[in-house]
Amino acid sequence: MLAVLTLTYAFSIADRFSIATVIDPIRAELGLSDAGVAAVSAVAIGVIYVTLGIPVAAYADAHNRRNLLALALAVWSGMTTLCGFAQNSLQLVLARLGVGLGEAGGTPPSTSMLADKFEPERRPFALTVYALGACLGAWLGSSVAGAAAERAGWRAAFLVLGIPGLLLAFLIRLSVREPPRGALDGASRHDRSTLRETLRFVRSQRSAVHLLLGGGVATLWSWGLMWWTPSFLQRSHHLSVGEAGALLGPMHLVAGTAGTLVAAWLVSRPAARDPRYIVRLLAAVVALTTVPSFLAYAVHSRQLAQLCLWLFVPGVYFYIGPILGLLQNVTPPHMRASACALLLLVANVGNLVIAPLALGWLSDSFRDALGAGPESLRWALLILAPTGLWAAWHLWTSGRTIRADATRISSPA
Repeated sequence: MLAVLTLTYAFSIADRFSIATVIDPIRAELGLSDAGVAAVSAVAIGVIYVTLGIPVAAYADAHNRRNLLALALAVWSGMTTLCGFAQNSLQLVLARLGVGLGEAGGTPPSTSMLADKFEPERRPFALTVYALGACLGAWLGSSVAGAAAERAGWRAAFLVLGIPGLLLAFLIRLSVREPPRGALDGASRHDRSTLRETLRFVRSQRSAVHLLLGGGVATLWSWGLMWWTPSFLQRSHHLSVGEAGALLGPMHLVAGTAGTLVAAWLVSRPAARDPRYIVRLLAAVVALTTVPSFLAYAVHSRQLAQLCLWLFVPGVYFYIGPILGLLQNVTPPHMRASACALLLLVANVGNLVIAPLALGWLSDSFRDALGAGPESLRWALLILAPTGLWAAWHLWTSGRTIRADATRISSPA
C-alpha cells in the first residue's frame, strides 16, 4: 500500500512540475503575461482545491477511501492528458480545472489510509516515505516532461504523464485494500464527525494550528520558488526548456530523495518519540535552507546559483512527511482526511494561487515600471525567499503544546 500510494503522490506532483517546466513556451504561444500564464496554469487548480478539497476529504472520512483515490487519480490523469490537446487559453483552463478536481481527492484519503496501517509512533516515518513521491514526481515533471517538450513541443509533456496515471488508477482499484478505520488508535471505526466539528476540534489544538500554518507558509516559500525556477533559469541563465529540466530533475530526484530519507531516519530515532524533537528539527532545517533559497536567485553566476539550488532543494522536501505524520497524531481517526485537506488547502492557496500569481504580477510590474527586462523575475523571487523564516517560527511554536494535544485525540470535544 505504501509503495502504490507513494507512486500515486508522485503522479500528482509530476503534473505540477510539468506545467512549471513548460510555462515559458505556453506563455509565448498563447501570448500571455507572467500573471496571465500563472492564472491559466496554477490558479485554476488552486480554485478547485479551495472550493472542493475539504468537502471531498469529508467524504473520505466517512466512505471508502480506496475507491475515491482510484477515481480521483483517473480524473486528474485524464485531464492532464487533455492539457496536451489544448489549443487556446480557455481549453487549457478547463483542463486544469479538471486536474484540480481530481487532485482534491488524492492526498487526504492516502494519508488517512496510511494512518490506519501504521502505529502512531511509526506514522511520521511512514508519511516521510510517502513524501518520497514528491521527489519522484518533481523529477518526472522536470526531466521527463522537459525532454518530451524539447523533442515534441510543450503538449507532449502532459501526454507522457497523463496516460500512465490512468493505468495506475486501475492498479489501485484492483490491488489496494481499504484498512479498518481507527483500529490502531483504539477508536470505533464507526465514529463520524461533521466538517464543523472537525474545524472546531482542529482550532482547539494549538499545535495543529501551527502545523497547518507552518506547513502552508513553508509550501508558499519552497514550492512557490520552485514553480518559477525553470522560467528563471531560462530567462536569467539562458537555458532551453530541456536544459532547465535536465538541470533541475536530478536535484529533485537525488537531493530531494536524500533530504526525505534523512528526515525519515531522523524521525525514526528514539528521540523522535518526543514530537517536540521533530518540530524543532523541521524548524531548524527550514530556517537554514532559507539562506541558499535567497542566494540562488541573488547571484549571477550560473554555477553558484546551481550550487545554492542543490542546497535548497532538500529543504523543499524535508518537512513534508513529518508534518503529515504529526498532523495525523493530533487528529482523531475520523477527522484525519479532513485535517489533511485543511493542510492542503492552506498549502495550495499559497503555492498554487498566491505565489504564482503574486510573483507573476511582480515580475510584470518590475519589467514594465522599472525596465528590469528578463531579470524582473529574479527580483520577484528574491522578495518571496525570506518567508522560509516565517514558516520556521510556526513549526518551532507548535512544539509548545504538541505533546499535550496528542493525548486528546481519544476524546475529541
